[in-house]
Amino acid sequence: MRSLRETMLALIPWRWRVRARGLLRRLRGREAVHILHIGKTGGTAVKAALHDHRSDGRFDLELHWHWTRLRDVPRGERVVFFLRDPVDRFVSGFDNQRRGAKPRYEHAWTEAERTAFARFETAAELALALGAADPERRRAAEAAMRGIDHVNTSFWDWIGDEPYFRGRTTDVYFVGFQETLDADFARLRELLELPATVQLPVDDVEAHRRPAPASPLPPEAEAQIRRWYAADYAFIRLCEETVLDRPAPVRFEQSEPA
Repeated sequence: MRSLRETMLALIPWRWRVRARGLLRRLRGREAVHILHIGKTGGTAVKAALHDHRSDGRFDLELHWHWTRLRDVPRGERVVFFLRDPVDRFVSGFDNQRRGAKPRYEHAWTEAERTAFARFETAAELALALGAADPERRRAAEAAMRGIDHVNTSFWDWIGDEPYFRGRTTDVYFVGFQETLDADFARLRELLELPATVQLPVDDVEAHRRPAPASPLPPEAEAQIRRWYAADYAFIRLCEETVLDRPAPVRFEQSEPA
């Protein structure tokens, strides 16, 4: 049962609470780092590792849920986020929702997901259907892509648009990748001035890792997914241009500009 204090806090709009904490932090001479959680990029593991150390280092850490966007973070405050190759992110998102987000969570399918999973049993089957000659099957695949949680999101949902991101690049403190999560978390830990004892969880449930490795998509299915998420690949390129100090560990198509 909630305490009176928790009940009163719940009545205050979330963005106001973030800004109020920021004001109190500045009065104490502390800086914030906001950890945005873009879905299926390793954010659950990162937040689990940092949860008990939110004020132990140089900064006060704000560990955000999926619904927090870059626009929700006050200008001038530092932001961290992780990305992932969109093809792998698609497969992870599809498999996660198909198994109801188990074992860490319990997610009941939406009606759109129920329809999608009745039609497409695997991520590869859905991806291939995006290029189907049969218009009805192709439309069903497009509806599934827009109806399955995580699959229906883009990096831009968190970022906004290119002009806005370019105007916030000085606030981006670190960008990591799920593909190099261990090494990138170690770099982030140093930037946050946290001790080496702060580690990513090894337990698959706590880290929200899939129970078994996913099978790679066949080339023709991967090509369909690359086309579907072309804007996400463009965002990774934009990060390489503006905020990354290294090439992204992502498989770009040969035809994409470097």
